[in-house]
Amino acid sequence: MGYRQLTQTQRYQIHARYDLGISQRQIGRMLGIHSSTISRELRRNATASGYDPEQAQARSDHRRRTARKWTKRLPSMIAAVTGRLRDDWSPEQISGFMAPLAGVGVSYQWVYNLIWDDKAHGGDLWRHLRQPKRRSKHRAQAESAGLGKIPNRVGIEHRPVDVDDRLYIGHWEGDTVVQVHKKSGLVTLVERRSGCLLAARLPKLSAELTHKAMIRLLKPRRGAVQSITLDNGSEFADHETVSKAVTAKTYFCDPYCSGQRGTNENTNGLIRQYFPKGTDFRQVTDTELRRVVTKLNDRPRKRLGYRTPAQVFLGEYSGGLDTAGAALID
Repeated sequence: MGYRQLTQTQRYQIHARYDLGISQRQIGRMLGIHSSTISRELRRNATASGYDPEQAQARSDHRRRTARKWTKRLPSMIAAVTGRLRDDWSPEQISGFMAPLAGVGVSYQWVYNLIWDDKAHGGDLWRHLRQPKRRSKHRAQAESAGLGKIPNRVGIEHRPVDVDDRLYIGHWEGDTVVQVHKKSGLVTLVERRSGCLLAARLPKLSAELTHKAMIRLLKPRRGAVQSITLDNGSEFADHETVSKAVTAKTYFCDPYCSGQRGTNENTNGLIRQYFPKGTDFRQVTDTELRRVVTKLNDRPRKRLGYRTPAQVFLGEYSGGLDTAGAALID
């Protein structure tokens, strides 16, 4: 029999038998506990006045609360956490992912402590933390200016209400990530339920290049495209061409309401970690962009029960993941 934590009831039983002069070996046999556990318990918690089960329980509880988890300091554990930080996972994602994988929980605060300790010793793990920035007010104004340039625009108020529930894949949000002065950019499409990202480079921002890129991204997946919710930029003026190509409805957000495309907006913020403002997307290769898209799609998300966007989208699309129609996390 190996060592295990004693309960308060067992401590009362030890106390009763110990007071009667019964040996530690006999007490162990009576309670089904190894004699070394009895010996350790008495050595740790008995005082000059004897063994008090309530005081022993209080001491044990205190030790468990304040003990440092030696497993968290194992080089293999630190290496695993460090590796994921360098792959740009957030501390919260690491915490949620590591527990079922390694059988040892690490809190996100512990991961942050590791980062700051590393920084204090000249390390660079902190550089992999995200630096979210507020969206430019001027960007929102530019979007609203494009309202009149979108023919047959259908507002989000006409979108079926069940899209809000995110119970099934097939509903996408679209936006652009642009270089200063709109010299170049990316078109990004994010599936609302899974958070799966698709992206393509735009050497220059135009409605023609944008709709061609969207069709190229969505057509191979058109079985999982029912609706697309877009911002009001004039680059989406050819939305009807996209709609016909993939047999999907297109809707547009209200002006100044980027939160209506919150999944896409948040994902664009993650993309900016790799392609900060000022990036000339004409100088970014398709290989570099695919690497970033894959990295984000393979990163676990809390709202997905720490599954990855790729797991949820591909799993439900293929039928291999039987979660469609249900919440992904309780």
